[in-house]
Amino acid sequence: MSSLKSHDTQALDTLTGGAFSAPTSGERAARLRDWLAGEPSAEQMQEVFRELSARDKGAARLLREKLDEIKRAKGQEAIAAEWAEKARGLLGQPRLNIADAMAWQRDAAKAGAPLSREPLASVKAELADRIRGIEDLQNRVQIQREAAVLLAQRIEVLSTKSWQDAQAAADALRNDVPAWQAQAQALLDDANWVSVDPKFPPLLEASRAQLQVVWDAFQSALAQAVAAAADANAALPPVPVWADELRQARGGPAEAAPPKAARPKADPEQRAHAGKVVGDALAKLEQEVAQGHGKATVGAANALRNALKEHGKLVDDKLEAQAHAALGAATELEGWQRWRADQLRQELVAKAEALFETVPAKPRKPARVKPGDGEAAPVATGEAVEAAPAEAAAQDLPATAEAVPAAAEPDDRPAPEAVAEAATPSGPAVRKPRYGGRKMQETLRSLREQWKQVDQGGPPNHALWKRFDEACNEAYKVVQEWLDKVKSEAAEHRTARLALIEEVKAWAAAHPDAPNGDWKGFNRALHQFSDRWREAGHLSEKAFAELQPQWKEAIGLAAAPLDRAQKQSIERRNAMIEEARALGDAPMLRIDAVKALQQRWQAEAQTVPLDRKQEQKLWDTFRKPIDDAFNRKTAEREKASAAMSGRDRAVLEASKAVEQATASGDAQKIRAALAALEQAVRARDDANAAAAPVGAKPAASPVDAATADGGAESATAEGAPAEGQEAAAPAAPPKPAPKPVVAMRGDDRPGARRAEPAMAARPGKFDSRRPGPGGRDMRDERRPFGRDRDDREDRGPRLGDAAFRAQRDALEHAQAALRKLAAQAHGEALTQLMTAWEQRSAEQVPSHQELGKAVGPQVRQGWTQALGKPAGGDASEALLRLEIAADVPTPADQITARRALQLQLLTRRNDPSPQETWGTDVAKVLATGYDANAARRLQNALKALLRGR
Repeated sequence: MSSLKSHDTQALDTLTGGAFSAPTSGERAARLRDWLAGEPSAEQMQEVFRELSARDKGAARLLREKLDEIKRAKGQEAIAAEWAEKARGLLGQPRLNIADAMAWQRDAAKAGAPLSREPLASVKAELADRIRGIEDLQNRVQIQREAAVLLAQRIEVLSTKSWQDAQAAADALRNDVPAWQAQAQALLDDANWVSVDPKFPPLLEASRAQLQVVWDAFQSALAQAVAAAADANAALPPVPVWADELRQARGGPAEAAPPKAARPKADPEQRAHAGKVVGDALAKLEQEVAQGHGKATVGAANALRNALKEHGKLVDDKLEAQAHAALGAATELEGWQRWRADQLRQELVAKAEALFETVPAKPRKPARVKPGDGEAAPVATGEAVEAAPAEAAAQDLPATAEAVPAAAEPDDRPAPEAVAEAATPSGPAVRKPRYGGRKMQETLRSLREQWKQVDQGGPPNHALWKRFDEACNEAYKVVQEWLDKVKSEAAEHRTARLALIEEVKAWAAAHPDAPNGDWKGFNRALHQFSDRWREAGHLSEKAFAELQPQWKEAIGLAAAPLDRAQKQSIERRNAMIEEARALGDAPMLRIDAVKALQQRWQAEAQTVPLDRKQEQKLWDTFRKPIDDAFNRKTAEREKASAAMSGRDRAVLEASKAVEQATASGDAQKIRAALAALEQAVRARDDANAAAAPVGAKPAASPVDAATADGGAESATAEGAPAEGQEAAAPAAPPKPAPKPVVAMRGDDRPGARRAEPAMAARPGKFDSRRPGPGGRDMRDERRPFGRDRDDREDRGPRLGDAAFRAQRDALEHAQAALRKLAAQAHGEALTQLMTAWEQRSAEQVPSHQELGKAVGPQVRQGWTQALGKPAGGDASEALLRLEIAADVPTPADQITARRALQLQLLTRRNDPSPQETWGTDVAKVLATGYDANAARRLQNALKALLRGR
């Protein structure tokens, strides 16, 4: 298609497939994407962008990005050609420098060259192979050097063995040495040998020469040894071991070492004195060397040297050798300690100088100047910059902003403002202490101690000491300021603590007893005084030791009334503990007495506070006898009901069946097991029903009626009359459970009004305006409370603890499993619906029961009809309506369209809302072609809608 020269909108609209006439921005962008997929020319895209950028910048963004991509691709092609040419130049050189090749890759990446595309990808690979070959050559040179050293060592070791062993090993060496020479020559013949580092060729050449010399000498000596072994008159080889072996084979003696000159004879006393003097000096030097004392080591070494000069001819060889070895160790230690001491001193000087850090001053802000002040403002700013560098360095504030405050105020006049940016350089750097006062003091103390230790181990260094002392003195100024501040604060804290002591004394005189018996408030006030004393600030140890006794005396005097009240309260609580023990030891537990005693204890605890640990200890002692009594009562109950009834066994078996059904994961089995469990719970125990006929009223003793609380006592009281009546009257059959109402008679014609039962009012509730039950007419017919309890249905005995817990746990697990299965079925239905849409198969649409009650038969029929037709249409608006109905988020690129649709819906007041038409909207979406993004949006909306959101 040829390029368009005019900006005819109609022609451009035809060219882009209706992008200019599209009603919404979303449709315009979609049509532009379709047009760009046809790969139009850059000139056409430029003309469309020029016309569309003034109408819809959002849609024109697609064209701008495409044009930028084309421009960027052209620029990258030029850059790629340039760097490819540089790389070919490097590859064409006979000698390639590895640093230049690596710099090419780094610089090309910085310049934005596309290294992963051709032609740069190929030249990059060639450079990498060339560099890899050069590095491999260098590694092989080092390996060959090591191999040459090992071969030379093998030959030298053979010179210490028998010449016959050397002759046997010579054959292997005749193969290894030429092989090494051939490998070295292969390195020299490699094409990349000229590009290796210059230090490697001399190393390889030296290894070749050394190995050749050793090999030639070995061959010559071995040949001479073989000749000497064959001819007794031949000369012996120059190898001492081989020469001695051949000499012994000829029958001659081995060559003896030259005799050592004998020492002159001396007086034994002089020899012993000399040995003692040298031995003492040697022991002193060895001790100093072992301890590492540098200064003392020098003196001890000099003393030993003098002793050797004076008595060296009189001592034996062993002592002389020990003395020389000790002097060597001392000399080494002396040099090492001097170097190490200076190194440690330099480290300490660096640490001392690093106690202050240099902080650059903050840059000054540009000043805004009014037009009328065009000449005065710059002059004022310059003066301020010259006058205030010291203040800006000390206070870390911009000097320009302080000097010209009026220039920063906006001008209310309509004339435009002129902005004068004062090019003021930042002030001088500020030295700031790195640590605070206490940390600085501890650091200085540690540094000086380390310096003293270093001085003890080596000679002093005055230059380093001067630098170290100056840095420490400068840092100590910070410590001095901190100490002055601490002293002033300590004086203030001391004054505040003395005032607090006087305040406590005055309060104690004004409160000899708790006002209105409020001991809790009294105790709270004492705690507040203690908190104030604890937070009154730091004092030195001496000052605190002086004030602490005064504080204890004052607070003890103030707390004396509370101490007396607490002592009396403890006595009363001990008396209540004795009463509790008496109640717990009684054969019959009196609940009313226990409750009254507990109320007295609570009243006492709320009146007088005690220490928490002591109060808890007293409470544990008080409740122990009562808990023991209740535990005995519970044990008796459990003992009485230990025998499990038939109903409990049935409930346990039904609970186990529910657990098994829950583990299987089958919803039908779970519901059937739950129904069986409910039947077992409602059933009566046949043995109990036969033993306790309906209408029999047990008689309880007064003591049982007063003390029993619905437990084992009442059960025992019911059992006695039942056993007495068993012989007199036959057991009555159990009362059948009432059947639920399934249906009732009435007019069931379509449209007829059904009779609804009137809602009965709650019995006993008075209402004078309403006659009938609970109103004015029922006032005289009320019966006393509890009179109608005998008319209730007999629900049978209570379940045992084990059966009750088993059926409760089984119900909870089964209900949780049913909820989980329902959620899984819901998700599977949505997945099945998405699959039916993708395959355009109406048969795969989930059934009405699977979709839930939110989807009616007509809605489902509409979905199946939509899937039965060929795909077509646009689902964007239907998806937006579904997201509005479900109140779920919309993708970022569709938010603008959603807002526009919401505005349109506000104008259509009579149209049904998206919440009412979401079923039809789903059908519209299913009628279109399948799209992954649309399917995800539809599934998110249906998740909320099918739940009835």
